Amino acid sequence: MNIKPLFDRVVILPDTHDNMTNSGIILPETSQGRPQTGQVVAVGDGTDFDGNQINMKVGVGDKVVYNKYSGAEFKIDDKIYVIIRQIDVIGVIE
Repeated sequence: MNIKPLFDRVVILPDTHDNMTNSGIILPETSQGRPQTGQVVAVGDGTDFDGNQINMKVGVGDKVVYNKYSGAEFKIDDKIYVIIRQIDVIGVIE
């Protein structure tokens, strides 16, 4: 992947979820919901639009939890990524 997010943006590779329940029922894609965890693959430099310096609290390789409907999805090399603002990251999984 070759993308550099700007400002306080974070690029996340969402975790994949099974499309089958424990009892064997296959769930359609629309009912599965969007994953809320993933791995950070790129971060911006932290500068805000107003010129104020914002320190990045997450780094490449961090496993994070993020707001369910935040950001924008995009596809590169047959993988779907999410780009969000750092403020939409709820926490880092250790």
